[in-house]
Amino acid sequence: MLKLFLWLRYLRKRKIVFLSIAAVALSVSLLVVVSSLFTGFIDAYERSAVETIGDIVLTSPTRFSKYPQFTERLERLGAVEAATATLSSQGLLHLGRGNVRAVNVWGIDPGRRAKVTGYKDSLLEQKDSPGVPSLEVVGDPERTGGFVGIAVVTEPDEKTDEYDLDAVREMVGEEVALTTGSVAEQEGSSPGDAGTRFKRKTFKFTVVDVVFTGVYDLDKRLVYLPIKRLQEILYPGEGAVADQIQIKLAAGTDAESAVVQIRGAWEGFIDEQLDGDPYLKGYADIETAKQMQSRYVAEIRKQMGVLLLIFGVVSFSVVVLVFCIFYMIVTTKRRDIAIIKSCGTASGSVGWIFVGFGVCVGVIGSGIGSVLGYFITRNVNTIENWIRIIFGLKLWKSSVYMFSKIPNEVNWLWALPIVLCAIGAAAVGTLIPAIVAARTRPVEILRYE
Repeated sequence: MLKLFLWLRYLRKRKIVFLSIAAVALSVSLLVVVSSLFTGFIDAYERSAVETIGDIVLTSPTRFSKYPQFTERLERLGAVEAATATLSSQGLLHLGRGNVRAVNVWGIDPGRRAKVTGYKDSLLEQKDSPGVPSLEVVGDPERTGGFVGIAVVTEPDEKTDEYDLDAVREMVGEEVALTTGSVAEQEGSSPGDAGTRFKRKTFKFTVVDVVFTGVYDLDKRLVYLPIKRLQEILYPGEGAVADQIQIKLAAGTDAESAVVQIRGAWEGFIDEQLDGDPYLKGYADIETAKQMQSRYVAEIRKQMGVLLLIFGVVSFSVVVLVFCIFYMIVTTKRRDIAIIKSCGTASGSVGWIFVGFGVCVGVIGSGIGSVLGYFITRNVNTIENWIRIIFGLKLWKSSVYMFSKIPNEVNWLWALPIVLCAIGAAAVGTLIPAIVAARTRPVEILRYE
């Protein structure tokens, strides 16, 4: 009770203590916001990869045939819920006079892809429609239909970083031209001399929907076409060919064990259907979506660690501030300390009064800082928008930072160590004042006061 009485008395009489509480709160809120924004960005980046390409991706070194048999084989595995094939190419998309965009072309099966990825939720027109998305042109099934990324059609506004959705929807139903091609082998003029040549293909397709994933790099470059139509254009006469298989795992499946099963199915498929092609066996990559992004994520984590270290060093000033405030309290309250000790209180108990007070300051400050950090993180997009309105300064641009919105999820796994370190720092700041208080000699103080 004596400790609690003194703590409350010092809080009431020594308003400067609130300065140390404020310093702890600001430091904690800063570190919580920084760690949450970085981990939120990493989580959003990894999640966007899964939503775009599935849990596991098998990338072949070259195109292979008979992929429907392989996807069926995969779906018979207990670890795989669904699988879909993709055929990729590059090209130039002609949207109008003088408006040409370099794009990546993906041939997809829209129905099977909807089972593997969440791309349906990214479609502007078909996301709320029942059933699976369709690439068919309504009223004219003979025409080729396709999806285009929203940033392929238009760029976001420089000031607001938002798209004019009305203008984008006007593109739906428009016919555009795509120039793409494939590399074909050809025999040389002399025996054994083989070369390659590029076969250019230009055709038109109708935009049936626009894809808005919120990830600028994807929305900027992807065009989706029916895989069968792209096969006919690029590789006529070769039948069903693909160069990538995207896989969704069954719930609760361990990704590493699933990779082993998928590799076994791949090698068995090559032996049975593709004459045991050693090139396809040896050079196919089978990776999880997170593994494919791991190098970039590792660099982001390094940057987060460096930034947290810098802010942590800056926040060390809290220890110095707490030390100065508590040393001043001990110096000005030596008479109170002497009276307490003359009543029989042990030196250790006197020291713990101030250490405990420092811990209370840390608890109160870190609690306020956590609430403040939570509020800032959850409302960071609103705050950024108000900064743009008031100061005309756009801090977050999707073309630079990939995502259209700032990730705003608080990472409590990082917040907890930050709070504990803040409490410890406040306690450390009181150690020397506590030692000074504990070594106070009542006789010397009361003789003159």
